[in-house]
Amino acid sequence: MKINHNPKFDVIVVGELNIDLILNQVHSFPEIGKEKFSDAMTLALGSSSAIFASNLSSLGLKVAFIGKIGDDIFGRFCKEQLEVKGVDTSMIMIDNNMQTGATIVLNFGEDRANITHQGVMKLMSVDDITGKMLSQGKHLHFSSYFFQPGFRNGLNVLFQKAKEIGLTTSLDIQWDPMERWDFDFGQVLPLVDVFMPNENELLHLTGQSSIEEAIKMIASSGCIIVVKRGTKGSLLSFRKDIVPCAAFVNNDVVDAIGAGDSFNAGFIFSYLKNRPLTECQTFANLMGAISTMEPGGTTAFVNYGQIMKIARERFGYAE
Repeated sequence: MKINHNPKFDVIVVGELNIDLILNQVHSFPEIGKEKFSDAMTLALGSSSAIFASNLSSLGLKVAFIGKIGDDIFGRFCKEQLEVKGVDTSMIMIDNNMQTGATIVLNFGEDRANITHQGVMKLMSVDDITGKMLSQGKHLHFSSYFFQPGFRNGLNVLFQKAKEIGLTTSLDIQWDPMERWDFDFGQVLPLVDVFMPNENELLHLTGQSSIEEAIKMIASSGCIIVVKRGTKGSLLSFRKDIVPCAAFVNNDVVDAIGAGDSFNAGFIFSYLKNRPLTECQTFANLMGAISTMEPGGTTAFVNYGQIMKIARERFGYAE
């Protein structure tokens, strides 16, 4: 059955939802049987998917979210935080029998250690997402494949649905907590327009020791590949060339939570504006740097005007 494609959203995000309890200024790593101190704590909207959606909405695009939460205080917090940033939450599903997920984040400078309780995010699958839902968007973004077992061996079905309706697509698989990396990129990536791993994830996914060889291994899929490299910037590959782009340096990093998701938001924002890919890459690097200026993944993003004011004044960026 052909589905009418009448998009009212620029982007539909499918993914996990959880809160982040962030402990900053941690004195030292936890040890069994011992107590440690943290000098600062923040409760924030978590999950790669939600941070991406929130920051993309703050940049000015119309964004809707598809995910699952529990009927609990954490679920209500996630939904409210998305709505504050202008994200449409009408397609978020509420499960009365499972809890909303939560991540405890221990921050150490620009790196961190996380522990996540998945909760209800484990239950969502491709069967929950209809063509009618997808037809409301121009672009589909999916994140955190390994956190959502309901999409194992079925993510290609979701992307195939999207492509048949006429959406462009992007994917960030994120880290595999089990470190098995059982992702069939040969089946999924031909259906993806923009693939957005970080360097470490891509090396593990491909089993390669060099980032250039890892990129070559998946380049035959035909997708745009943009690789996040933290303070080393990023790499962009489309067809044959690999293009580096230096990072925007923030010398006063509060934390790096959501920096990669903010990078993704910057790239997709520019990509949907039909800007040249190298401009998308530069803008993505900029958004990743801005994210590190405030705690949590979304605090630094208020609206487009405020974001660009920071870009000009702190990073010397000119549109």
